[in-house]
Amino acid sequence: MTDLFEKPGTHAEVEEGTRLTPRFGADGLITCITVDAQDGQILMLAHMNAESLARSLETGEAWYWSRSRRELWHKGATSGQIQRIVEMQIDCDQDALLIRVEVGGDGGCCHTGRRSCFYRAVARDPETGTAFLAHIDPPR
Repeated sequence: MTDLFEKPGTHAEVEEGTRLTPRFGADGLITCITVDAQDGQILMLAHMNAESLARSLETGEAWYWSRSRRELWHKGATSGQIQRIVEMQIDCDQDALLIRVEVGGDGGCCHTGRRSCFYRAVARDPETGTAFLAHIDPPR
């Protein structure tokens, strides 16, 4: 399925050129960071394969590859939290994506009911040095 996109060229073409030549990993996936288009909050991190990236480009809505279910995933198809892509960026070596989205439905993105999947901070107990998780975003 990765033949939906051209193969990467030279370093100069990949880093400075205008052709979209995503570098999918050995598992056929590329990492995608999803942020809110209005306030920039990181909403989630997911993965795309060539088909989900192509569908995202065609439809203007976020499609991902679910590693746990091993299937194509149209974000929001069942929850109503459709992610309309406002902007898509790719990093310097074309192996990671950043998409800015407007979220439909209740505006949430996490299956736990929270707006963002990043709702806990990693903290450290100053006395014991033990790491623990502190909630920073309550469920809706």
